[in-house]
Amino acid sequence: MKYVIGVDIGTSGTKSVLFDEAGEVISSASEEYPLYQEKNGYAEQEPTDWYKASINTIKTLLNESGIGAENIAGIGLSGQMLGLVMLDKDNSDIRKSIIWCDQRTAKECKEITERVGEKRLIEITANPALTGFTASKILWVRNNEPENYKKCCHILLPKDYVRFMLTGEYATDVSDASGMQLLDIPGRCWSDEVLEKLDIDKALLAKVYESPEITGYITKEAAALTGLKEGTPVVGGAGDNAAAAVGTGIVSDGKAFTTIGTSGVVFAHTSEIQIDPKGRVHTFCCAVPGCWHIMGVTQAAGLSLKWFRDNFCSEEMQTAQLMDISEYYLMDKEAETVPIGSDKLFYLPYLMGERTPHLDPDARGMFFGLSAIHTKKHLLRSVMEGVAYSLCDCKKICSDMGIKIDDMMACGGGGTSALWRSMLSDLYNCPVKTVTCKEGPALGVAILALVGSGIYSSVADACEKIIKINKTQLPVEANVKEYHKYYEFYTKLYDSVKENCNKLARL
Repeated sequence: MKYVIGVDIGTSGTKSVLFDEAGEVISSASEEYPLYQEKNGYAEQEPTDWYKASINTIKTLLNESGIGAENIAGIGLSGQMLGLVMLDKDNSDIRKSIIWCDQRTAKECKEITERVGEKRLIEITANPALTGFTASKILWVRNNEPENYKKCCHILLPKDYVRFMLTGEYATDVSDASGMQLLDIPGRCWSDEVLEKLDIDKALLAKVYESPEITGYITKEAAALTGLKEGTPVVGGAGDNAAAAVGTGIVSDGKAFTTIGTSGVVFAHTSEIQIDPKGRVHTFCCAVPGCWHIMGVTQAAGLSLKWFRDNFCSEEMQTAQLMDISEYYLMDKEAETVPIGSDKLFYLPYLMGERTPHLDPDARGMFFGLSAIHTKKHLLRSVMEGVAYSLCDCKKICSDMGIKIDDMMACGGGGTSALWRSMLSDLYNCPVKTVTCKEGPALGVAILALVGSGIYSSVADACEKIIKINKTQLPVEANVKEYHKYYEFYTKLYDSVKENCNKLARL
């Protein structure tokens, strides 16, 4: 029996999971680390924290499982996307990493658009210039920290820094590289045109691989620190969402997943490249060689429910603690008592601005239609419905682009809610399923390692044999019709207040 390890380098911590050939979890370990916010809108982390956490968690897996290092067939890496790691000539990190949620680069986004051209930028990178993407962070360092920029000899993404420390190789994969806004998305390689127009030296960038390809091997030093065998292969891996797609079996046309974490994502697989000319959804290379994915993003999905919980549900939190259950379970039960449409109460989930479909950082959340008949339970259900409506916005754009979705998975913390899954199923008018394994990204890159090491012939073959369906929520015809009426109204709400939201931001 051979085993693989999936390492997921997230924002709050790193989780490493040991799987057998059948994708069954043998052992898991996690380690947290801090996030630094020096100023409003800034978000940074220490790259060495990611590496230390990866080392420690891998070591824990081997020690606790008793599996010999010689039986580890490969390592897969997943990670938070869009971060910037800069190394000097000695391979030391020059500064903290500017990570995905940092918002300091509005000026640089404008610079990118002017240098490349708005239309041409979308044609090549499949996306408009956004503050989250790595390219704008590179320009920010060049514009604001020229001494640091001069020292820079290598630019890496978060998981790829860990890869370098494990293998000594400067490498990335096409899915993660897609978020740098330097990749030719149709061609799945670095864009010479974009790099030239932005005056970024191509030599700074890592070699690009397909996700299941072997990118390097565990060094003697890394082996001593982790307990792994020197020479253990490390595959390309994937960005967190692309990894989650593999971990939920979203590897062929017609399949998609919805994840409700802090943010919300609708992720659809496509074997034919599709690009939204308006840039409302992202098109990235996916972890399946030669394929892509479309991704719509709701900024404050689970965050909206957490915000409501923290401010209005202290009673539920206390009760849940006494009963040793989740407060979200109690909140679900309360929301279930309210009819579809929350008695004509609507919630716009724009607590952090919005990406899909508005691309508007000035968008703000609100309750609309509030009257004396409404109770806390109504507000609670309207929050959940508002998030579901916003995710439906994402799916609709995918459908408008010709992406057929007839098989939807639900994952993330919100995906465990039966009520939320029923809302999504009714709004999408298609079955919404969950999988038995909850390890998502870690399982996804473990599958890539199984393919890269030759245990399975392809990503699709591995997923067919490993991914198992847990629950299926079917749409209810009467609810589909009812929700269609309310969703149509929801889609018009933000347009009616957008001008005032923009004015509010400038008061």
